[in-house]
This record gives sequence, C-alpha cells and structure tokens, in this order.
Amino acid sequence: MRPHLLVLLAALPACAPDTLPGLRTSLSAPFVRDDARRGAVEIAVKADFAAVIADIVAGGGPALERAFDAAGVPQSDRPARRLQLSGDLGLYESNPGALVTALLLWGG
Repeated sequence: MRPHLLVLLAALPACAPDTLPGLRTSLSAPFVRDDARRGAVEIAVKADFAAVIADIVAGGGPALERAFDAAGVPQSDRPARRLQLSGDLGLYESNPGALVTALLLWGG
C-alpha cells in the first residue's frame, strides 16, 4: 500500500490546472476576470481615496460611483450600500483595502 501512496503523491503535481493543457484556459479564465475586476476597483478606490471617502460622508458622489461601477455593484443595491459604507466609515477611512474588499463582495 505504501508504494502506491508514494506514486500518487509524486503524480499529484502533474494534475495542477496549469499543467493540464485542456484545463488551463477553462480554469484560469474566471480567475483572470476576477483579478482584472479587483485591479479596476483598487485603482478606482486608491487613486482618489480622499474623494471616495468624501463621497461616502456626503452620501454619494462621482468618485464613489466610479468605484461602484468598477466593482459591478448593481444600481438597485447602491442606496443600501451607501448607508452601510457611512455606518462603517471608521473602518474604511483608515483601510482602503477593506473598502476594496467590500465593494468586490457587493459587486457582480
């Protein structure tokens, strides 16, 4: 039984998605899209962070809308998300990464 386990463990790295030609693109494509969306949201938030925070305080504004757009937050959800953001302002004003993560979770 032990030799079979060693053979299985030795063969396991060959089953990684990036090493199987037929699965590489089908498994990697969703991750590439997610990475691109995350990058767009990070740019929207971090490039103009002070304006995004000011928009949260004001209850909305163009910088926050750009971040919502980048994350794919549905228009119908945005009023509730604005309230959530203003309620948790203390968390987000000192942590842009938390804001990016929240937007990504709410987006599509």
